[in-house]
Amino acid sequence: MKKRCKRKVWVKVDPIQHAIDGARVSDDKLLNRLRVRELAAIEAFRTGTAGLQEWADMTGVLNVCETMARSGIGPEALEACKKEDQALIDAGVRFESLGRMVLSGEGLQALRDLYAYHDLQRQSVSRAEFWRQIERTQKRVKSKAPEVRDMSEV
Repeated sequence: MKKRCKRKVWVKVDPIQHAIDGARVSDDKLLNRLRVRELAAIEAFRTGTAGLQEWADMTGVLNVCETMARSGIGPEALEACKKEDQALIDAGVRFESLGRMVLSGEGLQALRDLYAYHDLQRQSVSRAEFWRQIERTQKRVKSKAPEVRDMSEV
């Protein structure tokens, strides 16, 4: 008796739509959820009510933005990344001594600039490329690369 191939048909995933979704720029609904969280963190830093979660959120934005900039996607963001990195370090030191996570005026402006650069980076690449950059950032954080700030350092 001859062997027969049993082909699996994936009914839950439309391969054409999946390819189109991967090739297009990220959906506004998904980006809006990220934006709301990031803007809430910026607002918490502005009002002085930021905690460790907001610090971790902005550190994540910093790390992904820096990875994308080093990959050639908006390399002009590297200067804002350096300023924000120092501002987050200073905020962590203040948190240890004062118990409040606050930024200076320059640090808050650097945070806003970094957010603007990163938002432009996200909008200018496909969703698949954005996920590749996020995975690359996760690998850099795991490897403890010297230029990456780990979110658990505070």
